[in-house]
Amino acid sequence: MSDATDVVELADDDVHGFLHTPTGSPVGALALTHGAGGNCTSTLLVDVAHGWSTAGFVVLRFDMAFRRAKPKGPPHPSKSADDRASIVAATERIPYVDGPLIVAGHSYGGRQVSMIAAERPWPVQGLMLLSYPLHPPGKPEKARTAHLPDVSTPTLFVSGTKDPFGTPEELRNAIASIPARTEFLEVTGAGHDLSPAKYRTAENTLDAASRFFELNTRDRTASPK
Repeated sequence: MSDATDVVELADDDVHGFLHTPTGSPVGALALTHGAGGNCTSTLLVDVAHGWSTAGFVVLRFDMAFRRAKPKGPPHPSKSADDRASIVAATERIPYVDGPLIVAGHSYGGRQVSMIAAERPWPVQGLMLLSYPLHPPGKPEKARTAHLPDVSTPTLFVSGTKDPFGTPEELRNAIASIPARTEFLEVTGAGHDLSPAKYRTAENTLDAASRFFELNTRDRTASPK
C-alpha cells in the first residue's frame, strides 16, 4: 500500500467499501465497483484504487447490493435495480472534491453503471467500463447493448483482446451506438480479469483516463504494488 493514501472501511446500512483518501488536496474522485463473481476486495479493484489514489484521487471501492446480501454467487436479474441503486448511493457518499467524479465498474458492475447513465440524469463527469460484458461467452446473439444509445456521459472502455465476453471488433461496433464521446483502451493479451499486475491496469487506466477526461493528476514515480 502506498504511503500517499489513507484507507478507511465504510460499513453501514447504505454502503460497504473502502475509502482511499490521498494526502493533500484531491484532484478528483473515482467510484469503483466489482463484477458478478467478485467483491470490492478483488485484486483489480484494489490495484486500481491504490493507483488512482496515489495520483491524487479520492477513491471508493464498494460492494453492490447483491454482494452485500450474499457473500458468494452471481446477482439475480430481478434484483439489478437494487444494484444500480447501491451504485448511486455509493457515489453520493464520496466526499466533495474540487474535481471530476468518474464512476467505474468491472464487468457486471460496468454494465450497471452504464445502465444508470442511460436511465437518468446523473451528475458525474465520466464512466470507465472495465471488461464490459457485451454478451455471454459463446453467445454473441445475446448482446447487452439495448441501452447504449441512451448513454450521454463520456465513456472509456477498457477490455482485453482475449475477453470471451466480447471481441475488440464487437465492442467497437457496440460503442459506435453511443452518442457521447467514447474511447476504447484495448489491452493486448488480457482476458476478462485484465490481470492487473501483468498488464499494469492501474497505471494504464489512469493514463488513458487522464487523456480522455482531461484529468489533472499528480506525478507518479512508480506503479503501486
